[in-house]
Amino acid sequence: MPTINYVLKDGTRRAIDVPNGTSIMLGAINNNLRGIDAECGGCCSCATCHVYIEESDMARLKPADSVEKELLEGVAAERRPTSRLSCQIDVTAALDGITVHMPDRQS
Repeated sequence: MPTINYVLKDGTRRAIDVPNGTSIMLGAINNNLRGIDAECGGCCSCATCHVYIEESDMARLKPADSVEKELLEGVAAERRPTSRLSCQIDVTAALDGITVHMPDRQS
């Protein structure tokens, strides 16, 4: 299982083994990590699973599609070049060790 490194808004780091095919969002929800609200349950319609990807890890991700880009326009926390919706990032072996940071707020 790939390990995803989550950095909570207080700076606490948690390394979580997340099954392949699971989203980064579900990895956080299933392990009771605070910072991802996921109000829509992961169907890419609310932007409350906004995260910041470690800059050095961005090239490991598929580009955001047009729906994700549109939703990122309305995130509650600051939008950054490394902003992504965690429901749209499926975990694969290629993402082992990726680091995601929770924003200071989701709504």
